[in-house]
Amino acid sequence: MSLLDATLLIITGIIASFLNVTSGGGSLVSLPVLIFMGLPTPIANASNRLGIIGQNVFAVAGFRSKGIHAWPYSLYIAISAFFGAIIGAKVSVDLNEALFNKVIAIIMVIVVLLTVFKPIKSTNIQIERTDKKSTLIGVFTFFFIGIYGGFIQAGVGFIMIVALTSINGFSLVKTNSAKVFVALIYTLSAVAVFIYEDVINWQYGLTLALGNAIGGWVASRWSVKKGDTWIKRILIVTVSALAIKLWFW
Repeated sequence: MSLLDATLLIITGIIASFLNVTSGGGSLVSLPVLIFMGLPTPIANASNRLGIIGQNVFAVAGFRSKGIHAWPYSLYIAISAFFGAIIGAKVSVDLNEALFNKVIAIIMVIVVLLTVFKPIKSTNIQIERTDKKSTLIGVFTFFFIGIYGGFIQAGVGFIMIVALTSINGFSLVKTNSAKVFVALIYTLSAVAVFIYEDVINWQYGLTLALGNAIGGWVASRWSVKKGDTWIKRILIVTVSALAIKLWFW
């Protein structure tokens, strides 16, 4: 890997983690970069998870340093997502690569369209719900979110935001703190599957993780306005190019 490649991966990691921590969609940037750098799609998908771990270790620490967390509720849903991610990761490894490319192309286009044209909004008044019923619904929901997250990371942040705000009524800040913790825990199980299947490019993944870690720490400690027009335009162009490449690969 050249110095230029390493620099590109670090910058990509910083940008991706800013998106992931403050809202979602960071893998819509990092995954295309890994693929365009020559990694087969399944290996890019697996290697990207090292960046997710690096990002969320520092993001969780950053939110904690500001006294923001959703403990112990986040632990319950994280454990549920942990087991779901094992299933999702295994499915992603076992899929035929040509079919996997087309599935990812479709998923990423759907995610970016929902992200751009139907942005998530939070209300000023939040009534938190962490009673037994809400917790059970959350645990059940996050098992399936874990399956999706284990399969492909892209867009899972938006799904978690919808779940946490609608089921539990968390504020966006608290939602993001819970989101990065859940993503950290379930990504550990997904990475374990990818290690077992030997589909991780460690050199690319760890370099990306360095950028993710930097961005995760900074983004968790500073309020970053999400949904800026230029970010939306980058996502549209990047994901459209990736979808075309994957569909005709």
